[in-house]
Amino acid sequence: MTVSKNSEMNMGELSTVFSAVPTHKPVKKQIQFVEDKQEFSRFPTKTGRRSLSRSISQSSTDSYSSAASYTDSSDDETSPRDKTQVNTKGSSDFCVKNIKQAEFGRREIEIAEQDMSALISLRKRAQSEKPLAGAKIVGCTHITAQTAVLIETLVALGAQCRWTACNIYSTQNEVAAALSEIGVAVFAWKGESEDDFWWCIDRCVNTEGWQPNMILDDGGDLTHWMYKKYPNVFKKIRGIVEESVTGVHRLYQLSKAGKLCVPAMNVNDSVTKQKFDNLYCCRESILDGLKRTTDVMFGGKQVVVCGYGEVGKGCCAALKALGAIVYVTEIDPICALQACMDGFRVVKLNEVIRQVDVIITCTGNKNVVTRDQLDRMKNGSIVCNMGHSNTEIDVASLRTPELTWERVRSQVDHVIWPDGKRVILLAEGRLLNLSCSTVPTFVLSITATTQALALIELYNAPEGRYKQDVYLLPKKMDINLQSTTPQTTCM
Repeated sequence: MTVSKNSEMNMGELSTVFSAVPTHKPVKKQIQFVEDKQEFSRFPTKTGRRSLSRSISQSSTDSYSSAASYTDSSDDETSPRDKTQVNTKGSSDFCVKNIKQAEFGRREIEIAEQDMSALISLRKRAQSEKPLAGAKIVGCTHITAQTAVLIETLVALGAQCRWTACNIYSTQNEVAAALSEIGVAVFAWKGESEDDFWWCIDRCVNTEGWQPNMILDDGGDLTHWMYKKYPNVFKKIRGIVEESVTGVHRLYQLSKAGKLCVPAMNVNDSVTKQKFDNLYCCRESILDGLKRTTDVMFGGKQVVVCGYGEVGKGCCAALKALGAIVYVTEIDPICALQACMDGFRVVKLNEVIRQVDVIITCTGNKNVVTRDQLDRMKNGSIVCNMGHSNTEIDVASLRTPELTWERVRSQVDHVIWPDGKRVILLAEGRLLNLSCSTVPTFVLSITATTQALALIELYNAPEGRYKQDVYLLPKKMDINLQSTTPQTTCM
């Protein structure tokens, strides 16, 4: 029976209606609980601390890291360094989380290949020529499905490869296992400690009967480790390819000091890397990382982006599109003017530190956000980094007795002040997108192809073409690379 909103019924009518409904003797059902009271415990954390040590150079592991305390609880807690694993070929020259995940990792790699047209095109064109035959490449990059496609391309072009991770959080364990299964010596797993990080680099470089002659680096840690620990091996390197702004700065420092004894290729400043990876990749992945970790709504939020290079431009565009109020800090006058003409208010961080909801660093510099500024942030503020190195945010200064750290979910820490104020720190100040989410495969295909071309160029260059200095990727290679992508060929 349906009663309209405006109809009126007296009590007698209501009684008639309800009396027409058949009644049954109510049956009481009691819900049984295993326990009368259930307690929900917090996400388990370990309170053990490692000793803080300084690396041999200003590296991506300079600040204290408790990564191994927060590895996936579903995995075996035993350190990969304490395990003996063998792949189906009988080789144990690798160190990954679990070699049994190789089949799953292989599917991840096959999916990535479908959207990496530029790299697959290079592989097909040059595979028969083997331009990297005899090359022994030691690499230190993020180990993801996309990077695996690059590594397998280098192998298909004739190279032998040994690989480690440039970030303790970004390794996909199943992909590392898949690479180890086919014979690539991989030393990396998600959640390494600082000691693990350097141990893995050393295992890649220091092995009996194998001496590298090419370096593919992301951040400069591998390059500086070899320069400091194995100078005789470093002098025999035929070329270095570096893809990050942090690593490039470190190469220029070596060159300026007259200590760079091998030619190096600056891939970071190539047109394809700057305009595609740095800009468009970060434009999409910044939101992915923030949403996955915080579930925050950006409409109306006040966000300050420190740095308006290509990474900063991508971040600002994405945040503005979601309705955030975006401020920009920038010391370069040209970039600052660009930010202003793009509709963003250019400020000093101290002017807005008390009112902003989110701080994102993407400068490639260090101590961009200091302890004094963190002290003045309001309760519930989010702070994260989109640069390569974890030194942009002064995380080390937060490791003090008066502050409490509370892990609330993977890669999300609440840093609690004595008055109860909480600041939300993501990925302990490390690279947000690759630590907390993923990045677009297509864009990585462009960067990976640029790296492969740079390796081929340096390895096959006649003696005397490149001296002991840092070079940009030849522009002709940049232009030819752009023509291999579907978006440009259909124009």
